[in-house]
Amino acid sequence: MITAELITPPMAPERAQAIAQAFDLRALPPDFFANPYPVYRALREREPIRRMPDGSVFLTRWADLVAVYRDAQAFSSDKQVEFAPKYGRGTPLFEHHTTSLVFNDPPLHTRVRRLIMGALTRRAIADMEAGLVELVDRLLDGIAAHEGGDLIEDFAAAIPVEIIGNLLGVPHAERGPLREWSLAILGALEPVVTPAQAERGHRAVTEMCDYLRTLVAARRLAPGDPERDVLTRLIQGEADGEQLSEVELLQNCIFLLNAGHETTTNLIGNALVALHEHPAVRAQLLQRMDAGDEVAVLDRAVDEFLRYESSNQLGNRRAVKDTRIGELDLPAGTLVTLCIGAANRDPAQFTDPETLDIAREPNKHLAFGFGIHQCAGLSLARLEGRIAIGRFLRRFPAYRLTAAPTRGGRARFRGFLAAPFSVA
Repeated sequence: MITAELITPPMAPERAQAIAQAFDLRALPPDFFANPYPVYRALREREPIRRMPDGSVFLTRWADLVAVYRDAQAFSSDKQVEFAPKYGRGTPLFEHHTTSLVFNDPPLHTRVRRLIMGALTRRAIADMEAGLVELVDRLLDGIAAHEGGDLIEDFAAAIPVEIIGNLLGVPHAERGPLREWSLAILGALEPVVTPAQAERGHRAVTEMCDYLRTLVAARRLAPGDPERDVLTRLIQGEADGEQLSEVELLQNCIFLLNAGHETTTNLIGNALVALHEHPAVRAQLLQRMDAGDEVAVLDRAVDEFLRYESSNQLGNRRAVKDTRIGELDLPAGTLVTLCIGAANRDPAQFTDPETLDIAREPNKHLAFGFGIHQCAGLSLARLEGRIAIGRFLRRFPAYRLTAAPTRGGRARFRGFLAAPFSVA
């Protein structure tokens, strides 16, 4: 059985130094995708501010990431400079990724975030719980009927697609392409993108924009409740009359699907695989659910799953003025990669960081980012994780994987493509 201690064992200093000095995000070895944590540990210990061959820097310490997140004046989230050579100006991927909420600075970021948060209030999210429970139980009924299935395809991936589909008011019969569109668009964010990946991403943006134009036109004729319907709120804008342009509207609808889909899928899938690989932790979680406040127990466990196997492993910023990180001076224009997966296992911040501890407290992980760009949907993601993981465990406490799970093979988004399992 795989344990946390075996995943990242202590490494000889010479070996750690060699790994750190050879690290290049644009030339990763195949075994990195299965388990990046020994590499992260070597970098944290030997080159925590790693100057990459392309001139960018790669950060692995929790404190350094927080410092960058906090300083939105020195570090920009705008990706036009970075993405122009990657995608080509004017291409669908360039237009999408340089217009969406996550890759922008104020004032666009402020306007879009305010609109989205207005439809993701605490009350609105609480109102989603009953429907989420119904959806999860329906999926579990299907799994029970077949005595198993695939943790990703039949469960983890099916939940966020339905939730985001509900938020945008996408008719159920039209939700089929949503997941593939999202995977194609997010796949193009990898450090190295093949021509085939880029082509799939461009096509997905184009097809989704075409679909959304029809959806937006219908919603303009028949608006929903702006306190519950995100699309209606984005269309109508603020009470003072400030509205998004057509491009901003379409691209941020795509962003909502992407932001809420793969990361939540990964949260649920990573958690259930981790619990299978750590049976003592699974038993402890079930015991704690029985013994106390189940909501609080699961909320704490969800945060630990997010820390231990962060759904999103990498973030990016660009220095817009001469600045300094730790002991390194950065000239304006330097591209910075924030390694969330490494920072979330930094022993300077977390006691026994390689151990999966579902009762960990405090747990100031960075899986949702930090600062002005902290994930707008974090409360919804936590709710989805709590309901999905908790109800799955209640229904199938002895589930087991029937084959080795298949990793997604990506550096930025860490999750599984498949994880066959049985409940019999």
